[in-house]
Amino acid sequence: MPFVLIKPGTKIDFAGKRYLAYALSALMFLAGLWACFFGNGFRLGIDFAGGVIVQIKFDKSVEDEALKNSLNLPAFPGISTQRFGEGGLDYLLRFSKSSDGDASNLRSVVIENLKQAFPDNPSSIERMEVVGPKVGSDLANKALSALYYAILLIAVYISGRFEQRWMAAAAMAFVLWGCMYVLSTFLGLSIGWLVLVALIVTLIVCFVLRLKFALGAIAALIHDVLITTGFLAIVGMDIDLNVIAALLTIIGYSLNDTIIIYDRLRENLLAKRDLNFLQLINLSVNQTLSRTVLTSGTTIAAAFALFILGGGVIHSFALTMLLGVIIGTYSSIYISPSILLALGSTEEYRESQKREEYEKPGEHGIV
Repeated sequence: MPFVLIKPGTKIDFAGKRYLAYALSALMFLAGLWACFFGNGFRLGIDFAGGVIVQIKFDKSVEDEALKNSLNLPAFPGISTQRFGEGGLDYLLRFSKSSDGDASNLRSVVIENLKQAFPDNPSSIERMEVVGPKVGSDLANKALSALYYAILLIAVYISGRFEQRWMAAAAMAFVLWGCMYVLSTFLGLSIGWLVLVALIVTLIVCFVLRLKFALGAIAALIHDVLITTGFLAIVGMDIDLNVIAALLTIIGYSLNDTIIIYDRLRENLLAKRDLNFLQLINLSVNQTLSRTVLTSGTTIAAAFALFILGGGVIHSFALTMLLGVIIGTYSSIYISPSILLALGSTEEYRESQKREEYEKPGEHGIV
């Protein structure tokens, strides 16, 4: 007999455990918030904060404090050290580049200082990157904009795809564009505040226009991004362009799982008329559970392999992917369907799907 990971007819009460899932999500969010304000903090990498990063390799291990003291350079303050790679012989050095610091001669200055501090321990510079504060600020603004517009376009697609309300979705997009234009032009808000306000307005507009599927998907995506970045703050990982790339990948991955469940739920709304909405959610999640577990499991295995064997260059990307896929799978099963349960009744959803079926061109006498 062929191996079956999850047997057909599984009946796990996912929706019945939604309050436990809400509590777990709140706990993870608060842990990340605590880490941002009282723990390691929300650390921006060199890509966004600007500065200089140098990767150094020693022949023998050295003490972190001794290394930091040997490179206490007035022109490049704010040095931080981090062990890097295997064997404890590689270090990442970060400098907060000051206005009068000349990064062009930093390589020679670092080598000379290390020779004096560790004469019996040869070292070499493996990598050196310099990012100015203006470039870092521009990259941060573009990264935030990319995350926001990805979520906005997803809201438009979900509204049209599942509720056949393309005009309402287009109106929402226009209102949000106008809101961001007014806030940036007349109030001069920074991109960070603009994105935060726009996300809040997006959720409000979806609620007012009764775009329930879009609201559930967006809330789950925001949930995934916030909790993933919270975990990165807990472990002290820098937020750089690799992390942003992973977050955008996670948004797409989590959305894919959510759409599969939503699509099955939409089919079951009309096919299983004897079930209420909670039962329909459980049925739909259980019917797609095998696919969810298999796709998530293989992705997690690949991300874990990258995290262990991929090296330090993609360490942040691999860790973000590993955390994000786990959290995204959890939110697709527990969070996004449960939000739909809180937003409307069974008959309300069933009537909306009846209207969609009736309005399809070429059916029921309508051409």
